Amino acid sequence: MAGYIVKRIFAIIPIFLFATLLSFTMIHLSPVDPAEVYLTVAHIHPTDKVLAQVRHEFGLDQPLIVQYVQSILKMCRLDFGTSYITKEPVWQEVVLRMPATLQLAFGSIVMAVFVSVPLGFLSAIYKNSFIDHLTRMIAFIGASIPQFWLGYLLIFFLSLKLDLLPVQGKGTWAHLILPSMTLALGLIAIYSRLLRSNVLEQLHEFYVLYGRARGLRERLIMSKHVLRIAISPMITGLGMNMGKLLAGTIIVEQVFSWPGFGRYFVESIFNRDLPVIQCYVFLAACLFILCNLIVDLLQMMLDPRISRKGRAEH
Repeated sequence: MAGYIVKRIFAIIPIFLFATLLSFTMIHLSPVDPAEVYLTVAHIHPTDKVLAQVRHEFGLDQPLIVQYVQSILKMCRLDFGTSYITKEPVWQEVVLRMPATLQLAFGSIVMAVFVSVPLGFLSAIYKNSFIDHLTRMIAFIGASIPQFWLGYLLIFFLSLKLDLLPVQGKGTWAHLILPSMTLALGLIAIYSRLLRSNVLEQLHEFYVLYGRARGLRERLIMSKHVLRIAISPMITGLGMNMGKLLAGTIIVEQVFSWPGFGRYFVESIFNRDLPVIQCYVFLAACLFILCNLIVDLLQMMLDPRISRKGRAEH
C-alpha cells in the first residue's frame, strides 16, 4: 500500500507542473500588461519610465523561463505576491476566505451523499415504483436548472415568500442551507442515477445469485456486497466534483453573497488582479489533484484488487 501511495504522489508532480505551465502561458499570452494594470489600479499615469521600473520590480523584464521557475519556487513557499487592490499578501487574503468556501463545498457534498445514496439504491431495488419515478424527476430537474437560476428560485420561495431561511450572507447554520441546496441538487441528479444504474447492473451478476443460493439474507447481500461495489464509481465522481466544488463555487457565492474565495476571485477578474488569478489557478489545480489522490486511496480500501494490481506491476 505504501508503494502505491508513493507512486501516486510522484505521478502528481508532472500534472502539477503542466497545470502551472498552462496558467503561466495563458496569463502571458493575454494582451493585458501586469505592470500597466498595477499602475492603473494605483491611479498612476503609466509612462514608459514608470512602466519599465514596475516591470523590473515584478521581474517581468526577465526571460520567460526564469519567470516561470521563480513563480514555481514562490508558489512552493505559498508566496503569491501582493494584491493590486487590497495591497495585502494574496495568501493572507485566501486564508481568510477559504474556510467559507470549504464549508459551503463540504455542506453540499454531505447533503448530496445523504440524499442521492438512499434515492439511487432504493430506486434500483424497487424499479419502476413510486420512489423510482420520484428519483427520475429529481434527476431531471437537477440536471436541467442552472445553478444561478435555482439559487434565485430558492431565495424567492423559501426566503421571501415563506420566510424560512435567511437570504444572503454567512452567519448561522441556516445561512448554509440555501447555497448548499443549490450546489447539491445537481450532484444529487448525477449520483442518484449513477448509483441506480450500477446497482441494477450488479443485481445481474453471478455473485448475487450465488449468495441467494447459499441462503444469505437479502439485506446482507444488498448492503455488504451490491452497494459496496456499486458505490465505487460514485466515489470517483465524488472526488472529481469535490475539486470542482472547491474551485467552482463562484456563481453560488455571488448569488448568496457568500464571503468565500470564489467571490474574491470574481472581483479580482473584474479588477484584473493578476496575483489573485494566478493563486486561484494554482489552488484549483492542487485541489483537483489532491481530491483525485484521496479518491484513489478510498478506491484501494474498498477494492483491494487495486493495490494487488499495483504491486504486480512493480
